[in-house]
Amino acid sequence: MPVPKILVIEPESCTGCRICELVCSWYHYKEFNPKRSRITVLRNYELGINIPLTCQQCEVPLCEASCPTGAISRDEKTRAMLIDYDKCIGCRLCMVACPFGGTSIDPITLNVIRCDLCDGDPQCAKYCPQEAIRFLPVDMTAILRKKKSTEKIVELSKLILGSGRT
Repeated sequence: MPVPKILVIEPESCTGCRICELVCSWYHYKEFNPKRSRITVLRNYELGINIPLTCQQCEVPLCEASCPTGAISRDEKTRAMLIDYDKCIGCRLCMVACPFGGTSIDPITLNVIRCDLCDGDPQCAKYCPQEAIRFLPVDMTAILRKKKSTEKIVELSKLILGSGRT
């Protein structure tokens, strides 16, 4: 059985190249279209901050708890929070519930979309030239890195959103 892994995002390493957005849209839709990506780089040029935002695959996922139809559940193999489109009614409560902006709307299908970890091989982590996004084996070091990086994402997001300049 493969070692479980977690996605760790270190925003201080992100240069804002947006390769993660392009490889995500290519993997899922075979087109380079950042608007169809399941990861978005939040940027503030004045402050020099870039934050890759995607589903954090939370241990206690608020998106799952908020879904009135049970359309969101964890994949046992990859540990990704997946959407069952046969059950999804498009209410978007999962978007409201996510504190990390990890859920968005595909502009073509109008479906709610979120990171599915690319079936266990996240392309954003694979192709990030600065290793700002990494897919690490679960151990105490990786868990502590994820905790620290999640706190940093929250801190930087507040700085950007509170500044009134994006």
